[in-house]
Amino acid sequence: MFSWVKQEQGGRNKDGEMYQTVTEGLQSLYLKKLLPLEETYLFHDFHSPALEAADFQSKPMVLLVGQYSTGKTTFIRYLLEQDFPGMRIGPEPTTDGFIAVMHGENEGIIPGNALVVDPRKPFRKLNAFGNSFLNRFICSQMPNQVLQSISIIDTPGILSGEKQRISRGYDFAEVLRWFGERVDRIILLFDAHKLDISDEFSEAIRAFKGQDDKIRVVLNKADQVDTQQLMRVYGALMWSLGKVINTPEVVRVYLGSFWGKPLQNTENRRLFEAESQDLFKDIQSLPRNAALRKLNDLIKRARLAKVHAYIISYLKKEMPSLFGREKKKEELISRLPEIYCILQREHHISPGDFPNVTKMQDMLQHYDFNKFPSLKIKLIESVDKMLATKIAGLMSMIRDEESKAPPAMVSGGAFEGSQDGPFGRGYGEGVSAGADAEDWIVSREKHRYDELFYMLMPVNGKITGVNAKKEMMNSRLPNTVLGKIWKLADCDQDGMLDDEEFALAQHLIKIKLEGFELPGELPDHLVPPAHLSE
Repeated sequence: MFSWVKQEQGGRNKDGEMYQTVTEGLQSLYLKKLLPLEETYLFHDFHSPALEAADFQSKPMVLLVGQYSTGKTTFIRYLLEQDFPGMRIGPEPTTDGFIAVMHGENEGIIPGNALVVDPRKPFRKLNAFGNSFLNRFICSQMPNQVLQSISIIDTPGILSGEKQRISRGYDFAEVLRWFGERVDRIILLFDAHKLDISDEFSEAIRAFKGQDDKIRVVLNKADQVDTQQLMRVYGALMWSLGKVINTPEVVRVYLGSFWGKPLQNTENRRLFEAESQDLFKDIQSLPRNAALRKLNDLIKRARLAKVHAYIISYLKKEMPSLFGREKKKEELISRLPEIYCILQREHHISPGDFPNVTKMQDMLQHYDFNKFPSLKIKLIESVDKMLATKIAGLMSMIRDEESKAPPAMVSGGAFEGSQDGPFGRGYGEGVSAGADAEDWIVSREKHRYDELFYMLMPVNGKITGVNAKKEMMNSRLPNTVLGKIWKLADCDQDGMLDDEEFALAQHLIKIKLEGFELPGELPDHLVPPAHLSE
């Protein structure tokens, strides 16, 4: 059993708890430690519905958000490499609802009202948004290798008009916030020709406040502009995002053209390939980091639940027992920013842990403060103990699980051809160049390197490190890089270089100057012919 479980009373720890998996541990801690605090202080009414078993056991989810015709549905089609039920693609706003694209043995569509009563799906709490939303929510099931590892949520294209915001019939931003709390990755898609961020899009992005670590930005259709225009577009996008995403860190933006058609402008092909591979790696890592993400989200939820309990109990304590209740209630609501400061000092809470004060003031108008519960120290202490000790135990379990059975990376679809073969990233470039050639690739430029070699006055067919250093320093590469090149090139490790070793050193310098990385060990195809038997 795991090392953090103290073997007492037949394999149980001192609290009588023993978890077989991290998922089971998270679910148990939530039900026993955090849920009682949430229910006591009406956390689910103010912030987020209670978590269910499916929330802990579901596959990693990717949420796609963007304005209409930025390529959200096409992006999903590109990843899966096949159409999915309910898919519609066009230049006009086509996706008018939320589509959860998930794995299933049989291809088909599950309507929203049926979906929210299925205990195996993590969507039961969406029934709170009513029929207007559920009529625009479906689950698209299909057998697909990519969907065996992740699920993808497609969202309606966002328009800039006021009419759409009013006529949706449900709170679009709140639905996005609900998904944002539960998904593993949020991808904001932009079109190179649609950089303006509408009011509704700004509101949608703000709904992801507190989920900044999950957000990635994709500038799609980047092949439709040339290099000079792309620089301007990228700068304009970063400027627009800086006004909406209020974080000191620069958000990661991936450039590319995410569909299976030829590039319209090929001058940035290598950049687009590198960017798409980086994005693929980020998505492929989601199953490996899923348990850690759920653990992180539970910690954030616990911190917010504690702060909420302090706020509710403080409001209860300040209320009079008989007369002047309504007047006191209005006074407390108006003084809520000041109350935040009081609680911050009294309980040593970070300002970032408090909920939005304006939203909290609006919601408090509808409650009777005298019915709020008083502060129950035992509930707070139980959550504190969970954060201080139990979470650390689950962290060690995550490492144990990964070492014994690492989760499979996302595979299939567009991910299948992205790594191996001649079209994989870096194939035939840098250190890999010449790997499938019959001759030694360095020999193609060796006549030039030999001229330099013999100018350095070799003795017995070799040059010393002092002489080699003078020539290698002309590359202006740092000494740390040149030192690594020396170790790779000095195949017989005699502290000197013969003509083949010197040519190899020059070849490695050329690779580095072209922007490629050096290998940790010299690949077989780069070993000089005279040293192959060593």
